[in-house]
Amino acid sequence: MMTTKLIQTVLASSLVLGMSVGAVQAKETIRVSTYVNESDIRYDGFKKFAELASEKSAGDLNVQIFPSSTLHGWSEGVDAVQGGVSDISWIPADKRLACYRVTSLYPAAIDLKDQIELDAAYADLMRDEAAKVGLVPLINSNYSYDQEWWFEEPVANLNDLNGKLVRSIGPLVSSMIESWGGKPVFVAPKEVFQSAERGVVDGINMGVATYSSWKLWSVMPYMVNANLFYGNIMYMMNKNKFDSLSEANQTALLEAAKEAEIWLKPRYEDWVDQRVGNAVMKGGGTAVTVSQDSRHSMIKNAQASWNSVVDTACGVPLANKVRALFAQHAN
Repeated sequence: MMTTKLIQTVLASSLVLGMSVGAVQAKETIRVSTYVNESDIRYDGFKKFAELASEKSAGDLNVQIFPSSTLHGWSEGVDAVQGGVSDISWIPADKRLACYRVTSLYPAAIDLKDQIELDAAYADLMRDEAAKVGLVPLINSNYSYDQEWWFEEPVANLNDLNGKLVRSIGPLVSSMIESWGGKPVFVAPKEVFQSAERGVVDGINMGVATYSSWKLWSVMPYMVNANLFYGNIMYMMNKNKFDSLSEANQTALLEAAKEAEIWLKPRYEDWVDQRVGNAVMKGGGTAVTVSQDSRHSMIKNAQASWNSVVDTACGVPLANKVRALFAQHAN
């Protein structure tokens, strides 16, 4: 028979073990999938997000980052999150998110001074649509600052492409390329280098950060800086996974996302500027800027044809809210 002292010792050990198991069970692993690679400044932004999430949750949230599309391909974000391949992923122009699909990239002259507030307001407008397919908008990945155009040789007029095959990232860009006399071609980010090198495309539409990270200046060194878009590839989370978190950890995750965006913004813009500068000064690249008159003319023409698409996809009330938001942040 066990003595009273031995029984007390066993009970105390069991209590400690139970507490330890409970602590382990409370820790949540959250997998973040991104197409950016580890040499991209935005990867540092995701690391900052992971650090902040752990800090704000007192270690409950363990965010793991999977770069370079290692978990899924470019177009598979919704399926990957719904199916549990990842918990948080970038969401491309998916038809199941009709309004997001046609407004996350929208022709507009945007002032990025209050970008964080703009992105948050836009995410709120997309929240109900996302919830219907089991997603929660979490991280705004704004690329308005650097979504540009590259060609192997100088192009006299961006809006006169004369049949050139140009890599497109979505329906709006495809529409613009066609209106300029070009032919849009979809190529995933990881395949762009080979496509450009082999002549599959004559031009590329892509963000400067991604373009530089994939070392594409060597194959298409002529950049046209047009600054035509509001762009936000949102990272969304599985709604069931988000809802399963404690209220405190939900708050920790949301706060970490916003603070990581604030932390990244100036670093991202400086990094983009440096990559363009280095390419022009040292890498044989050339960067020309479209005049303000041409820029606003191209934006106006694109809006005229695109707004009917937005009205159909979003419904006029929501479409008007989106356009009003962009108008509030116009330059």
